[in-house]
Amino acid sequence: MAGWVREHSPVLNVAMRLVDAALIAAVHFVAVTLIAKEDWRDLHTEATIVALVLFYFVGQSMGLYVAWRGGTTTRETGRVFAAWALTAGVLLMLGFVSKRSAEYSRLITILWASGSPLALALWRGCLRFGLRQARIRGRNTRTVAIAGLTELGERVARTIHDSPWLGMRIVGFFDDRFEERCHPIPSELGKREGNLDDVIDLARKNEVDIVYIALPLRAETRVTDLVRRLADSTASVYMAADFDAFDLLSARWGQLGGVPVVSIHETPFYGVSGWLKRLEDIVVGSMILALIAVPMLFIALGVKLTSKGPVFFRQRRYGLNGEVIHVLKFRSMTVAEDGADVKQATKNDQRITKFGGFLRRTSLDELPQFLHVITGTMSIVGPRPHAVSHNEQYRKQIEGYMLRHKVKPGITGWAQVNGWRGETDTLEKMEQRIAHDLAYIRNWSLLWDLQIIFLTVFGRKVRKNAY
Repeated sequence: MAGWVREHSPVLNVAMRLVDAALIAAVHFVAVTLIAKEDWRDLHTEATIVALVLFYFVGQSMGLYVAWRGGTTTRETGRVFAAWALTAGVLLMLGFVSKRSAEYSRLITILWASGSPLALALWRGCLRFGLRQARIRGRNTRTVAIAGLTELGERVARTIHDSPWLGMRIVGFFDDRFEERCHPIPSELGKREGNLDDVIDLARKNEVDIVYIALPLRAETRVTDLVRRLADSTASVYMAADFDAFDLLSARWGQLGGVPVVSIHETPFYGVSGWLKRLEDIVVGSMILALIAVPMLFIALGVKLTSKGPVFFRQRRYGLNGEVIHVLKFRSMTVAEDGADVKQATKNDQRITKFGGFLRRTSLDELPQFLHVITGTMSIVGPRPHAVSHNEQYRKQIEGYMLRHKVKPGITGWAQVNGWRGETDTLEKMEQRIAHDLAYIRNWSLLWDLQIIFLTVFGRKVRKNAY
């Protein structure tokens, strides 16, 4: 049955942006005129415009305006709050830098900052609920045919079957091969309804809305012929490409001149995402530096008074794209190794000073690295940098090890908050650390960064193996 709102509908997309903007402005207006009972001034208009522009770009980067038939309400709500948190943080910083924050009511700031994400999350939740209920009841649905009795075809079907709110109904599987050469499909997902000629006939008769091609990459001839013949229909055609064998890292489609290409190993921080990541580092990093400036002074004094040697320890590490950087830490040992052979700290290591042991357990020795975050050589969240000698050792032993250098190294990371820090006395431990680092790069989001920062401070696993 044809729906009244199609997936990727440009009308719905524009409407969502307009409603988001209207709600942010409306909450601000209510806070100023109805609650604080102040007159609306140019200051409020300027703040509203800046907020709308910032939220548009942040929301775009965080996926608030992409089709979300397969997404969850909880995930989108988290993205809304994260996007608004960053927007509000930048607004506060701009107000401080421009020296206009004193002109702004604290009551209005609190009401606007807390009311906007609640209003945005509420209306988006209501919209999702309405659309999902309509799809479950058979409204706004699309019929789907899967070309290919393959494991990939089963995965496509399983996703559709387990997500009735997607508004998709499978009409069957189609394949030209003999039964014994085909992947067995569970009966609850559908059954074989014919060969590829049959799916083309259904598409030409407008009896199927979407065709997912789930044939293996080696079946290029069959795929090309199928796509060519489906062009004589109005069905939407999608290629469910099986790239799993390539161990993708931040894959995305692009063009080289007129040639379509797909990235296999690439950084996730291109374009808006790169700007957003840098903005996060500057805003959050500046706030943290302001908070830790005085504690750092006392830590430096503690290092100097409790052991002989310099306050800081500089060590060569690999940074973005494998370039060597010098990482600054509070000295926690009696030695400052930075040669061809650097021994990792171990439990009850005699080289660690008493005060240094406390700094390492609490990660306070890492605080000077926030200076690297501001200058741009490091990020708050990312794979922890290893000594150059360790990089040269493990890149020969662990496949994909150097891919962690497709992003800036971080002060904390997904591996660290899951307990994979400290000594790696076995290869398996380092493999687990690298696996977590690559998972972070593949699935990065601003919300995930904020979660990792929270777990770094309050999580239990982060202090595991800290010595």
